[in-house]
Amino acid sequence: MFQRTSCVDDIRVKIVSFASTVQLGDSCIINGLSRAIAVQREVEIEYGNEGNFSVYPVFTEPIPFQPITESLAYTPRNLNPIIKVNNIGIIGMSSASILHVGNSQHVSMETRIKHIRQLLPHEEEEQGQGK
Repeated sequence: MFQRTSCVDDIRVKIVSFASTVQLGDSCIINGLSRAIAVQREVEIEYGNEGNFSVYPVFTEPIPFQPITESLAYTPRNLNPIIKVNNIGIIGMSSASILHVGNSQHVSMETRIKHIRQLLPHEEEEQGQGK
């Protein structure tokens, strides 16, 4: 892992939520994971299985990573091994996002969201409006 010093004069983060992290310093492994089911309804009807992640394939299917086949040759030259930043300003972080200041060896991030819209059939919608 590269050995660099990270220097930040000022960090201001207003909101950090839902498994998000602010990390200052080096890390070997960063794993970020967030799963969510977002249900939008016209009428409050609970079907009973909306909160079960295993029902939806989006949460169980493997992520198809493409193999890296290109060869890479490089020679790092860190003439000045300092990363200098004056200010970092963040209004909000959510859903397993990470603000990391420092060196990392392995980083893996994953967010899976299932959006569900439960809309009334067109006929019921017209009857509800008095037509």
